[in-house]
Amino acid sequence: MAMKIKPVVTYRTTAQCPTHARTEIPIRDLDVIVDEPVERGGTNLGPSPTETAMAALIACTNVIGHKNAHRLGIDLGTVTIDAKCRLDRRGVLMEEEIDVPFPDIELTVKCDTPAGQEELTRVGEETAKYCAIAKLFEAAGTDLTVNWVKTN
Repeated sequence: MAMKIKPVVTYRTTAQCPTHARTEIPIRDLDVIVDEPVERGGTNLGPSPTETAMAALIACTNVIGHKNAHRLGIDLGTVTIDAKCRLDRRGVLMEEEIDVPFPDIELTVKCDTPAGQEELTRVGEETAKYCAIAKLFEAAGTDLTVNWVKTN
């Protein structure tokens, strides 16, 4: 008998905040630490909140990209993702409220693959429809560009 997957779920956790810079977040059986670097008063035990947001976008692009490639019968081969992001730090520095803290982000998804460039472009188009983190950034006003590139 097939298990029915719920289309909408609720995530819950309770984070501990032992310092002004470090947040310890239990997720499933993992302990996620988000922290600031030492020069900003942290202990450098994990990425900063803004770095974590970028990491989430990269990871979501990877996961959803692979799911779409599998669904389309496309072998992505070896994948690397380069990220370039501009962060308007005036908000996090409390200088002024910023409506779009990440004005632009560019990801380059490099695939060493037997697939053709047209197939990779198709995977990219499908991934743009379903990557939840990309949708968050775009809804916030970020100019997000994701290029899928064949490298061999």
